[in-house]
Amino acid sequence: MKHNYLNNTPLEQAQEIFFGAVAESGFSYTEETARVPDALGRSLSRAVYAVISSPHYNASAMDGIAVKAADTFGAAERTPVILTPSRYTVVDTGDPLPDGADAVIMVEDVIEAGDGSVKLYAAAAPWQHVRQVGEDICMGDMIAPTNTVVTPALIGAFLAGGVTEIAVKKRPLFGIIPTGDEIVPPTSAPEKGEIIEFNSAVFAAMLAGWDADAKTYPIVKDKKELLSAALETALAECDAVLVLAGSSAGRDDYTAEIVSALGKVTVHGVAIRPGKPAVLGVAKGKPVAGLPGYPVSAIVVMEEFIKGLIDRYYKRPPQPEATAQAVLGRRVTSSLKYREYLRVSLGGAGGKLTATPLPGGAGVISSLTKADAILTVEQDAEGLEAGESVSVRLLRDRRDVENALIVTGSHDPIIDELADLAQRQGCGFRVKSSHVGSMGTIAAIRAGQAHMGAIHLLDGDTGTYNVPYVEKYFPEGGAVLFKGVKRVQGFMVAPGNPLGIRTIADLTRCRYVNRQRGAGTRVLLDHLMERDGVMPDRIDGYANEKFTHTAVAASIAAGNADAGLGIWSAAKMYGLDFIPLCDEEYDFLVNETYADHPFVRAFFELLHSDAFAKRLTEMGGYKI
Repeated sequence: MKHNYLNNTPLEQAQEIFFGAVAESGFSYTEETARVPDALGRSLSRAVYAVISSPHYNASAMDGIAVKAADTFGAAERTPVILTPSRYTVVDTGDPLPDGADAVIMVEDVIEAGDGSVKLYAAAAPWQHVRQVGEDICMGDMIAPTNTVVTPALIGAFLAGGVTEIAVKKRPLFGIIPTGDEIVPPTSAPEKGEIIEFNSAVFAAMLAGWDADAKTYPIVKDKKELLSAALETALAECDAVLVLAGSSAGRDDYTAEIVSALGKVTVHGVAIRPGKPAVLGVAKGKPVAGLPGYPVSAIVVMEEFIKGLIDRYYKRPPQPEATAQAVLGRRVTSSLKYREYLRVSLGGAGGKLTATPLPGGAGVISSLTKADAILTVEQDAEGLEAGESVSVRLLRDRRDVENALIVTGSHDPIIDELADLAQRQGCGFRVKSSHVGSMGTIAAIRAGQAHMGAIHLLDGDTGTYNVPYVEKYFPEGGAVLFKGVKRVQGFMVAPGNPLGIRTIADLTRCRYVNRQRGAGTRVLLDHLMERDGVMPDRIDGYANEKFTHTAVAASIAAGNADAGLGIWSAAKMYGLDFIPLCDEEYDFLVNETYADHPFVRAFFELLHSDAFAKRLTEMGGYKI
């Protein structure tokens, strides 16, 4: 009897060999298009951008009357203002705002004065009770970056932004081939010697939980030619193949031999128990795994190899596992030959967890259904003593652990682009950003509320960006300034620049839309106004504040304003004319504690990458 006995490759080495061979084969996702309402749970293969603003028209936010705010100025308890029917329009919530109107007065505040006229006892502020264009989403905004899993809320956001179809990652299809002379389909009345085949259903469910599809083939008898034909069929129809049983070294175990004939076996035998008799290779350019016949053994191989394989297919970081510290309830012995996986139950008393190993071998699947956690005994350990503190991997009540780089401060679309690149390249973290302005960055870094933030603050006395502010607010250190990009700031105006806006003084004869207090763009505007002697009360709309450059651009494109200070890329996005005023330095202030953090390092590596440089060129108005 001939035995091609397996090796005993350490787990980490086996993973490195197998995943390396799979990477060389080009095993990776392809794109497909999905209708947004049908895309729940799918993973985005590229960033999704809004194609319209939401709302896409100026809408009444209340039932009442639409008016021109200036017509109501002076209204008070003792000096009411009376509006004739020609000076207001009755509107309901959601109605378009009539031309010329810029405010809505609630019906409760409207007093009938006879002859259709109304009496007002309080003045309306411009844009009061009005949902302006882009209040929720601005056209061109990134709604979600690559690798984002579609949620119900995102479905709503996509549709609100005019997106009806999205590019998603095609789920990998795994062929599952059950083998064995004694294996039969599930039945309630098996004969003696017949073993119900349930492994394929278990593995199909595991694959579904890891965002993969499965196609289970008919049971194949233990004949080499039959298994070879079945494997060739599955390789032609699927992205990867799992062969169930036939992976060991018995007389009917043909998996390794057949995989070698069609490709290459990279690993046969892993130093883990249960799970040692595993075959891992690549055939016809596709991953193939021969799983042990015992279900618990096969499940361990699935978790240690196939789950990681799917993560690599999607180019996503492995999901962290929930663990807990526990006290071992009884002594366990182990062999120095294997890394062992023990199913344990957990019990709590006095705030402590006790881990008790469950009985059962590699074929006892019920031990997994009863287990609360997995205890791993490393290969170089002879065992563990009762009372010893151990770390266990939880199988129940697992918590999601988020890895995130918190970026706050000044808005710029490049933050979203960097976030998307981080996801696309599988950097292992998500960029979570908020737009609170450059001064907001300084406050957040001082309070330890963010890893880093973007700033572009001009010091009027020196004409220098950012450094004077860091020296002022961090005299004792605590923050590090990293160079980011240079970008062009200027006036965004309607196409053709109909009002001929060129200088700060020109803002006094147009409707302006401003950035919020603390924003670097607002600091720049105030500096230029002071330099040119233009007072805020001379600019119509100085108090009309937006939190992003795209919101400013959306307001101008919608006709709600004539001009706004912002960046070239936002003007380009909305088809507006752009009048350059100055180049500025858009830098990043990093909490000193995180200056050498891997996420921060990766962020700046992306900033200087060719992929990001390409995106900057497409956006326009930047240079590193």
